[in-house]
Amino acid sequence: MTDTVVRQAPDARAAAVRAGLARGLIEVRQSLTSPGDLTWYLFFPIVFAVVLTFMRGSTVPGTSFALGAMVLPSIIGMSIAFGGLVGAASTLAVEREDGTLLRAKATPNGMLGYLVGKIVNYALTTLFSLVVLVIPAWTVRHELELDGASWLTLVGIFVLGMVATVPIGTALGSLLTSSAQTGLLLLGSMLLIAPSGIFYPITALPTWLQWVGQAFPFYWLGLGARSAMLPDAMVSAEIGESWRTAEMVAVLGLWAVAGLVLAPILLRRMARRESGSSVAERREKWLTRGM
Repeated sequence: MTDTVVRQAPDARAAAVRAGLARGLIEVRQSLTSPGDLTWYLFFPIVFAVVLTFMRGSTVPGTSFALGAMVLPSIIGMSIAFGGLVGAASTLAVEREDGTLLRAKATPNGMLGYLVGKIVNYALTTLFSLVVLVIPAWTVRHELELDGASWLTLVGIFVLGMVATVPIGTALGSLLTSSAQTGLLLLGSMLLIAPSGIFYPITALPTWLQWVGQAFPFYWLGLGARSAMLPDAMVSAEIGESWRTAEMVAVLGLWAVAGLVLAPILLRRMARRESGSSVAERREKWLTRGM
């Protein structure tokens, strides 16, 4: 009897993972055909095209290198962080309110399948956004150095970025009490972009702002993307005139560990508090506001 239970448990988890993979692919297909979601995915490429327009003719201080070409990899890193942090938190908050999380909780190993589905969804939709970024970036392609090693490095940064940000985004989403609070998370993320060296070299900022930027994934993902796409000579614009690859992996690894530890704890705590009555109460509030 015990052996049967032991065999069934891994089989149940494997089935939940497969269901999560299928769910994630379905959500991606639905998302890419939704006008609202497509608008969000196209937002950063449009912003980048506007930024390139204003940066035309500008160079990185002390060099003849186009400032727009340096901003491109930084925006790629920023997009990875946004996809993992804000995407995960906002979706979780919404699906907590509409009862999706409660339905997942009621299914055997449903939370595992739910998380797998979300990771697939965030990873593929973020990847789609990055591919779309190539369109406005075509105007600065001659400034970049892209080869096989560059693309492999970018793939590694993407995977590491997803691992470092999705669990933290899930943990943050578990702390939100309503979907309306996702706007605060978005605002906080936007504020962190300023000291992260995304639109201007971080070395041009005051020292205390440099330390603030280095505490969060935005800076390190941008740095990693720059190390993959920019000429070696551009390292002179970085802190310590180094790409600091080991430090990047270490900091993002710490974020990943923190997220992987906190997310399951906070998600289980949030799920325990969910019930049919709480979902019904929130729906009643929505109806009352609408009236």
